[in-house]
Amino acid sequence: MEIYCEAFSDYLKVEKGLSQNSILSYQQDLKKYTTYLKEQGITEPAKVTSKDISGFLFFLRNKISVISISRILSTVKNFHRFLVREKIAVSNPADFLEALKVEKKIPSFLSCEEVNRILKAKNDRNAQGLRDRAILELMYAAGLRVSEVSFLKLSDVNLDLGFLKCKGKGSKERIVPLGKVAQGFLRTYLETSRGKLLGKKVAIYLFLAQGGHRLSRQSVWKMIKRVVYTAGIKKKVSPHTLRHSFATHLLERGADLRSVQEMLGHASITTTQIYTHINQSRLKEIHGKFHPRAK
Repeated sequence: MEIYCEAFSDYLKVEKGLSQNSILSYQQDLKKYTTYLKEQGITEPAKVTSKDISGFLFFLRNKISVISISRILSTVKNFHRFLVREKIAVSNPADFLEALKVEKKIPSFLSCEEVNRILKAKNDRNAQGLRDRAILELMYAAGLRVSEVSFLKLSDVNLDLGFLKCKGKGSKERIVPLGKVAQGFLRTYLETSRGKLLGKKVAIYLFLAQGGHRLSRQSVWKMIKRVVYTAGIKKKVSPHTLRHSFATHLLERGADLRSVQEMLGHASITTTQIYTHINQSRLKEIHGKFHPRAK
C-alpha cells in the first residue's frame, strides 16, 4: 500500500499542483486508512471492498469529528479513483458511498470596531513593530491567508498601481487590489524597516524576521495573538479571522459575490457563499433587536 500512496502523492504534486500542506493532509488521511486495512489483513488495493471502507468509517465514528471523517472519505475516494485511472485496480469501491452531510459552520469574524482596535493596538515603533502593522493592514485589506503573507515576495507587490500578486491553494495565482491605507503602511515598512531586518543579507521575500530570514507563518500567528491580547479582544482570533472579516465587510457594503470570490481565491463560489449566511444571521439579529414585533 505504501508504494501506491507514494505514487498518489506524486500525482497530487505534479499533476494536480497541490500545495505541500494539502499533500501532507492527504498523506495523514491515507495513513489512517491503510493502517486500518493492514490490521484487517488487506494489503492490496484490488481486495478492498465498499464494506471494508464502511467498516473504516464506522471505526472512526467516535474518534474524530464528522467533518474530519467526511474529509477522510473524500481522500479515500480520490485515492481509489487514482488507482483505477492508473489501472492498478479495476473499480472504485468507494464510488457508491455517499458523502457525509456536514453542517457548515459560519466562520467567526470581527466587527469594524474590533478590527480598528487590533490595527491601532499599542505597538513599538521599531522595525518589527512597523512590519507587524504592515502585515495586519495587508491581511485585512487583501484577505490573505497566513501562508500567503509569509511567502509574499518583493516582486509580488506593486504599490504604484495598488495591487499584489499572491499564490493560494494549489499554487493558483490571483491579483488582489490594495487600499491606500495598506499601501501607506507597506511603503513605510519598505522604506524604514525592511533594510534593518535584512542586515547584510539578500532576500526575495517581503516580510522578514531579524537577520533577513523569511518570516514564518508561525511567527505571524504568534504576532496576531499578542496584538489581539493587547487590543483587549476577548473572542478567539486567528489569522483566518481577518480574512473572514475582509469578506464579510465587503459583502455588508454591497460587494458582489463573484468579486469577493475572485479576491479570496476560492475555486468555487459555493465556498464564498458561506459569507452570505453571515449576513443573513446578522440581519436576523438586527431585526430581532430593533423590530417592535420581533419578540
